[in-house]
Amino acid sequence: MHKIPTSLMCILAAAGAAALAFPPQGESAAPIAVSDGEPVLLELFTSQGCSSCPPADRLAARLDQETGLVVVSRPVTYWDRLGWKDTLASEDNTTLQRQYARKGLSGHNGVYTPQMVVDGTIGVVGSQERAVKQSINAARQADSAAIRAKRNSDGSAAVGLGGKAERLAELVLLKIASRADVAIGRGENAGRKITYVNVLRSERVLGSWEGGALSMRIEPSTLQGDNADRFALVLREPDAGKVLAASWIS
Repeated sequence: MHKIPTSLMCILAAAGAAALAFPPQGESAAPIAVSDGEPVLLELFTSQGCSSCPPADRLAARLDQETGLVVVSRPVTYWDRLGWKDTLASEDNTTLQRQYARKGLSGHNGVYTPQMVVDGTIGVVGSQERAVKQSINAARQADSAAIRAKRNSDGSAAVGLGGKAERLAELVLLKIASRADVAIGRGENAGRKITYVNVLRSERVLGSWEGGALSMRIEPSTLQGDNADRFALVLREPDAGKVLAASWIS
């Protein structure tokens, strides 16, 4: 496990943004029941410059084959200083991980790689399969909301939300590359070719939600670009808050 030095843990100021409202729907949304097995969001903070990360990357690939999980790889930037610039990393991923650490995760908190964050509330070492699966089971006990999302024949997506919210939440669209094979030339993993699954390419807030039934349509143009071939939706409280629901757009 690679832990980030204290000197690098600077507090990043994030500009607050007003929550966006869903567009008018024209008709009432159908109720959505929250089941006991709603999908769980797994966010793996990893790096091409981290020699401890490949086992976690392989675990993420195995977990992606299981139903009921939304597995997302979030490569971070802070190990670029070791001699290899991560070709998939985003400063936004680094910022999110630091926000999680400042708010405090149950389990194994902090800023390190590989870290698996489960539903935005539990942190575990990303290569420890037993701890990850225990955290998944714990997260499933706290389901309070649900997302139903289906791709239409015209390329758009129909989305429904249901359940309860203690505070305002945001619906976030994740654009994802389902696979990336990287030959690493320098640093701790020099000479290795590593496969990454479900690499985040971009994300955007689609709207806000305060509980209850709500439906919307995502236009085809929104589900394009950024070299993405897979899309997920995450309903989370703002500023690295708790994840209320997650779903692939199937």
